[in-house]
Amino acid sequence: MTHQIDAGRIPVLRLAAATLVSLGALGMPGAQAQDAYPSRPIEYIVPWGPGGGADQVARKTAQLMQGDLKASLPVINVPGATGQTGLNKMLTAPADGYTMSVMTGDTFGLLTDPSTKWKLDDLVCAAVMIKQPSAFFTAADNLKTWADVMREAKARPLKVAITGFGSPDDMHVNYFAGKGLKLVSVPFAKPAERYTAILGGHADILYEQLGDVKSFLQSNKMRPVLIFAEQRFPAFKDIPVGKELGYDIIINQFRAVMMRAGTDPKQVKVISDALAKAAASDDYKKYLADQYADANSFVPAEKARAFLENELQSMRKFAIKK
Repeated sequence: MTHQIDAGRIPVLRLAAATLVSLGALGMPGAQAQDAYPSRPIEYIVPWGPGGGADQVARKTAQLMQGDLKASLPVINVPGATGQTGLNKMLTAPADGYTMSVMTGDTFGLLTDPSTKWKLDDLVCAAVMIKQPSAFFTAADNLKTWADVMREAKARPLKVAITGFGSPDDMHVNYFAGKGLKLVSVPFAKPAERYTAILGGHADILYEQLGDVKSFLQSNKMRPVLIFAEQRFPAFKDIPVGKELGYDIIINQFRAVMMRAGTDPKQVKVISDALAKAAASDDYKKYLADQYADANSFVPAEKARAFLENELQSMRKFAIKK
């Protein structure tokens, strides 16, 4: 049986076919645009106040990454609870790749407490960006050597400015308290307040990274009295390291870029690759040198989990058992 098409319908059919072709042509770029990442700003959370080491690494990496990603990375400071307030902001955001956070060794050390509500499995590390030695510092006109600190700490309690209880800072204080020194942790959530605590008489000792207080060191307002490292630091060759005095505690600071577990691995790779490119730049290498950091600080996403697990194992060795 032969079917005939009404001649009057032919223009209508041709229009419909043309419309479908046009929609298909438009739909392909639309699908590609939808898959592109990132297609909007990525919120970059710093779980500490402005001016500290975490803030510096976030702003430096954001500056270096945004050209490569073709998206802005607004840095948002959310201090509190040894970094957990900012971390929780990231963990409660959708796992869509548009929120990431700096993780410091201070916050990471809280995982040594079994009661900590978040776990390592809640996070995926895009990269470790900086590793630095830590030290005890004093005001330049007070307690000028580690011998001075030891003598004074046996006679009276000395306040140590730290980031927060349960952090590696606190672990160092507890370690030396266990050796008979009267050291007492005093937390300061804001980096600027922590740095100046020993200058204003609110604390006797500061636990911090060398690079984070570089301006104070250069202006001779404070000095390191004991550095926690395997061997003496070239820029401070007259300052003893804990290892040579028989102190086996070495928990170096690190700062990593974290995303929420469940984030598309392809998105994590985009961020990790951008961070790798930033870390390889001359600008970032200069930044590491200025921070007295390990020149080989960068750890990519595929190796970061093993690094973090090793750090956690080291921290558990010195954590106070509850």
